Amino acid sequence: MYFVYVLYSEKAKYKYTGYTEDLMRRLSEHNQGLLGKFTKGKGPWVLIHQEEFTTKKEAIIREKELKTGKGRDFIKKKTGY
Repeated sequence: MYFVYVLYSEKAKYKYTGYTEDLMRRLSEHNQGLLGKFTKGKGPWVLIHQEEFTTKKEAIIREKELKTGKGRDFIKKKTGY
């Protein structure tokens, strides 16, 4: 299974969207500052949205959709962030 997820940092007032096979491991890595320049030092990160897919291809397509204006509007409407 693959997960598309959206994290939110109250500290940075920032959302981050990604995909992974292991959601809890990935959230932990973000909060420990182990991943990339975009999330490092902006935590703590809170999971505000997740979706599950059977294939990596589906997850990547959905991740890209959520990063568009329409996708950001969807997340804001659904989560309030």
